[in-house]
Amino acid sequence: MPTLLIVSHTPSPNTERLTRAVADGARDSSIEGVIVDLRSPFDTGPDHVLGANAIILGTTENFGYMNGALKDFFERIYYPCLEPTQGLPYALFVKGGLDGTGARSSVERIVSGLKWKAVQEPLVMKGKYRDEWLEPLQALGMAMAAGLEAGIF
Repeated sequence: MPTLLIVSHTPSPNTERLTRAVADGARDSSIEGVIVDLRSPFDTGPDHVLGANAIILGTTENFGYMNGALKDFFERIYYPCLEPTQGLPYALFVKGGLDGTGARSSVERIVSGLKWKAVQEPLVMKGKYRDEWLEPLQALGMAMAAGLEAGIF
């Protein structure tokens, strides 16, 4: 069964809600043929990435960059995963205080080096938390899991 790995740092209750929405969408009852593996960046190593068929990355924007937890994750998995994960389908969601573009571009630079394949435009949520963000995040998780189940990627 294919595995969807979700790697997201949740330093606050609001970012926890955002990540949970992605995971809930991926675990929708209509999708039965996908294992959803939700992890903190600190608890995710190269073996988890190597065992995944697709990955969703989540980050807050800190000082105009991805959060330190996700950067730590990339530093630990980059070289072990560089060659074997080329073409890995991925999606990204960003919680930015002002605009989120710094976090988005910092992640995109690293995944382009890994040669991972974006399967949808990143979701960038700007400003204070809003419940209206949950639906598109659930749709993101569901689309990734459904795509894996259907063999689209």
